[in-house]
Amino acid sequence: MVEGYLNFDEYIRQGEPSQREKAGYWQTAIGLQAVDGLKVSSYLQHTACRHIEGDITIDEARELVNQYYITKTAHDANDEDKEEADRVSSNIVKVLSSPTFDFSTGGYQSVHRRIFEGVMKHAGELRKYDITKKEWVLEGDTVLYLNWEDLHRAIDYDLEQEREYSYKGKSQDEMISHLTKFVSGLWQIHAFGEGNTRTTAVFTIQYLRSLGFDVNNDLFANHSWYFRNALVRANYHNVSKGIDYTPIYLERFFRNLLLGEQWDLRNRYLHIHPTAEWSVQPNLNTPQVQDKYPTSTPTSTPTSTPTSLIRTNNQNVIRVVLALGEEQLSTKELMGKVGLKDRENFLEYSLNPSITDGLVKLLYPNSPRHPRQKYLLTVKGLALYNELIKKK
Repeated sequence: MVEGYLNFDEYIRQGEPSQREKAGYWQTAIGLQAVDGLKVSSYLQHTACRHIEGDITIDEARELVNQYYITKTAHDANDEDKEEADRVSSNIVKVLSSPTFDFSTGGYQSVHRRIFEGVMKHAGELRKYDITKKEWVLEGDTVLYLNWEDLHRAIDYDLEQEREYSYKGKSQDEMISHLTKFVSGLWQIHAFGEGNTRTTAVFTIQYLRSLGFDVNNDLFANHSWYFRNALVRANYHNVSKGIDYTPIYLERFFRNLLLGEQWDLRNRYLHIHPTAEWSVQPNLNTPQVQDKYPTSTPTSTPTSTPTSLIRTNNQNVIRVVLALGEEQLSTKELMGKVGLKDRENFLEYSLNPSITDGLVKLLYPNSPRHPRQKYLLTVKGLALYNELIKKK
């Protein structure tokens, strides 16, 4: 059994595709426990490796964790915290492994229930009391969370507003700003007695994937505490202290996540009264900062200078994106706009790669052979389309 934290980077860098995917899920799930100061056990890490290597399924991994704590005879002082971290981590991997996603109030509650199943008595239930929480970044003050009587209506409203929002024609900055506002508002509701940040993080990952974005698991794995404090700062203001709502820190998290930027995501920058040393949050990708902080550890390793939500040199994919634009087209209609007649080649070299890259989606995803099937751009595809149009 391995002592201390295992490093999943080797699986992510050198493993098979399925190993890389599962290692990313475990890395995220374990990293998210930091928002409540929890650490998983070495047994959980060993079990995670068995799942990553294909020896057991995620359901078998979860059952092993359950049996481990049922049959455990020797107990440590922090066993209760480790049990929560272990169970929740394996539950999160189960949720992230699922291709389904329900963008509704019931779906949001379901994420909480599935994450905290076997851990919290009221998993998935909206709280029935008001709450406050003392925050280090606020010097002991609290964010004003929504009163419990209006929780369901507030979630309904936020999700409906997001569902009706159109990403068409929006710039990268506008997209990031809007996503920040949506996630921040959903978290501020604080629908549950506990586990709100972990639930919001998992729900956000699922939502971004449904929009076609590639989500960098490193950010949630290594900077979950920054993510929570950024949510706090985005929802806190104090007129007497001259402090206004500050979404910029959360925007920088999403810029790192979706654009590959290199903002230094350390919590001391988020304090309402930072020292001079921590008063200016640097972007580690700029030459001036690289010269000043040559030994700083970046939040992730960029493959190139980040300039776009997506990058592709596949001209077949670019033609599909330009042909679709803001329309919904059948395969035949799309082939006509692209100017191709060989259906088999079009599917293999143009349409399927566009779908794989998260740029194009099916109008009826659960019924690929639907007689009225059509294709349209994802939010990620729209981002590329908008940039291509501007360049033209």
